[in-house]
Amino acid sequence: MPRTLVLFLPSVATLDDESISPAWLRVDDGVIVDSGQDDGWVDAWEKPQGDSGDDRLVALAPATDVPLRWRHYPDAAPAQAAAAARIDTLKDSLGDMAALHVVAGQPAEAGQVVPVAVTTHAAMAAWTGWLAAQGLTPVAIVPAAATVPPPEPDMLWTADLGGEQIIRTIDRAYASDPDLDPLIAGSHDIAPLDPDRMREALLLTLGAPPLDLLSGGWKPKRSWSVDPAMLRLAKRLLIALVVVSLAVPTVYAIRLSADTARADSQVVEAAMKAGVTAADAAAAEAELDRRLAAAGGGPLAFSVPASALYDAMGDTPGVTLKSLSHRTDGTLATTLAAPRVDDVNKVLLALQARGYRITAQPMAGSDGLQMANVTIRAVP
Repeated sequence: MPRTLVLFLPSVATLDDESISPAWLRVDDGVIVDSGQDDGWVDAWEKPQGDSGDDRLVALAPATDVPLRWRHYPDAAPAQAAAAARIDTLKDSLGDMAALHVVAGQPAEAGQVVPVAVTTHAAMAAWTGWLAAQGLTPVAIVPAAATVPPPEPDMLWTADLGGEQIIRTIDRAYASDPDLDPLIAGSHDIAPLDPDRMREALLLTLGAPPLDLLSGGWKPKRSWSVDPAMLRLAKRLLIALVVVSLAVPTVYAIRLSADTARADSQVVEAAMKAGVTAADAAAAEAELDRRLAAAGGGPLAFSVPASALYDAMGDTPGVTLKSLSHRTDGTLATTLAAPRVDDVNKVLLALQARGYRITAQPMAGSDGLQMANVTIRAVP
């Protein structure tokens, strides 16, 4: 359990009385290590704050202003029982319902009793204002009466808690009144609760408060704060992302450059085996093309552009070949005929898509066919 300062809130009637000091307890690892009813809580709260970020403040609201009742709904689910307890308590309360602050705890299992606390919004405003004036932010405001355990059958407990006497029955807890206590008890005995047992019950309540008055409209607004450690981590991750984003294309470019250089070297080596000496791959390719052209082969050979022409015509069955010739510079000259100009254009576009340079001169045939004299540059 984290270190906890328990501060007993003054009653609303005495809140402005500066001569009254609240009672307090300092709990460390489930053990009460310090206590008092003076201004010592200031040191008890401030000193440990420097050593640990786990310290928390729990305020206990007096039973004078926050009586408690336990209601039982044996057949209801926990959430339904809590809602029913709150509604029934509002119905039984006196005064303006809008001025009341009713908080119901939620039992862990079906069939368990439901604690319900009743106070006013004015009291909550007074306590939260007083705490804020002290520079305190509690993690919870728990009714002091909720810490008193239930009595034995046919008995009532009286417990001294934070300088306040609290009466605990089977289903109620409220501030003691010497004149009313015997009338309420009737034939039941009123016995003082053993201090050790009260201390144990208080520590158990701090570990798992049955209800918290800081709920509903009084629930603290969640404040968003930036954790410096998380901010540093985010900056590092952002830098790492930028580095990786730059490194990936850089590595790719380096690998591409290395592969290109290796391929160029292989081209130069292959050219040397063919008897061509060149400084780089481009020069070697140009020299090989020149020699192939001189020998009537390579990309300037008849078969290369002719093959491309026949493939293009195969996709357009209506086109026929009227003439075909091959020049020494690698240019293929042909006359194409088709029923429609569009059919001829399809062949020309297919050749252009393969990287060939095309020239075409349309003309009309004597048999009604559309014709075109076409030249195809053998080298793209």
